[in-house]
Amino acid sequence: MISAVLVILMIGGFILLETGSTRMKNAGHIAGKTILTFSIGSIVFWAVGYGLIFGKGNPLIGLSDFFYSGYEMKGLSLSGAVFFLFQLAFAGISLTIAFGGFAERAKLSIYLVFSVLFSVLIYPPIAHWIWGGGWLAKLGQQDFAGSTVVHLTGAMAALAATILLKPRIGKYNRDGSANNFAGHNQVFTALSVLLLWVGWFGFNAGSTLSVDKGFFGFVAMNTNLGAAGGTIAAMIVSWIVMGKADVPMMLNGALSGLVAITASCAFVEPWAAVVIGFIAGILVFYSIRFFEKKKIDDPIAALSVHGTAGVWGTLSTGFFATKELATVGQPGLFYGGGFHQLGVQALGIFTSGAYAFIVSFILLYVLKLAMKGLRVSEEEELIGLDMSEHGSYGYPELLQPEEKLKASNQ
Repeated sequence: MISAVLVILMIGGFILLETGSTRMKNAGHIAGKTILTFSIGSIVFWAVGYGLIFGKGNPLIGLSDFFYSGYEMKGLSLSGAVFFLFQLAFAGISLTIAFGGFAERAKLSIYLVFSVLFSVLIYPPIAHWIWGGGWLAKLGQQDFAGSTVVHLTGAMAALAATILLKPRIGKYNRDGSANNFAGHNQVFTALSVLLLWVGWFGFNAGSTLSVDKGFFGFVAMNTNLGAAGGTIAAMIVSWIVMGKADVPMMLNGALSGLVAITASCAFVEPWAAVVIGFIAGILVFYSIRFFEKKKIDDPIAALSVHGTAGVWGTLSTGFFATKELATVGQPGLFYGGGFHQLGVQALGIFTSGAYAFIVSFILLYVLKLAMKGLRVSEEEELIGLDMSEHGSYGYPELLQPEEKLKASNQ
């Protein structure tokens, strides 16, 4: 239950991350829609999502336990309702990651409808394949806490959205160069990373589902080492390449380390956790630059932090999973397991990533036709979504100087 609360609290971290990484005129909108979409996702997960993942069914999907009643789980000294809340939190995080690709230009109505569609048609099938006894689970897919299930799934939905929505107004010049739309509050962003870092102990260590023999502490230690490795690596590479220790890149390095270690935290030794995080920190730096050159406007770097790092983290167990810790699947390449587990991991990445992207793209394209576009008008985007979608600014005293002047005159 504590772990479930920690993971749900990560939604607050994502609010600060997305708000701090974007412009002031959209701050209130981002905060409000995140709470709203998590609420929608919660109801949908209770009604059908949980059953599609963990219900009795077939290797592709679950077909029972809809409108979940919270019964006790046979064979586990764990409340069914607590397990439900824990899994709900993961689904909510994946949905929040997906919406990073919508930032600063999507209609509020699109968020509402896609929350339902993602929570029924995109997240549950992938979660069932790997965590619900589906076909990838039977092959021995190793994804302890969700580098693929949660992070890559959300990132692929975000990629579909960024392609269909197209870049924000003014992001790219005619010569193809990108303008830096700096986030309005770097302190928010740093605080968000700390909140997410702490919440990740619920995310990863909580996935042990037990305090028996203290294994959750080992998983928490690996989680912390992965995050630290990612932070340091991103700082070093940005300093070498850019000549400055870039703060946003350093923060993205921490998150990429956390994402990467999520799949492998229970299967690898501590030294490997440091290596996995360190490589993730380097990858995220070059991934962000790659997507920017390709004119894919990703305001909070969801594609790189959750997509690229999610791919690496899932692959990493195919290299570093030890004989003693590989309770799922087989040992990795460096521990005598050959290429088998690496192949299983790659298959899981390809099929899950492709499914999430293709289904998201189709659904969003249909919504684009049915709802007369995914994006607000040019005028609304320039004004900011705070005002155009909600009628008030997140920072009214700063963004309405004319009203402040009137008040002072009175």
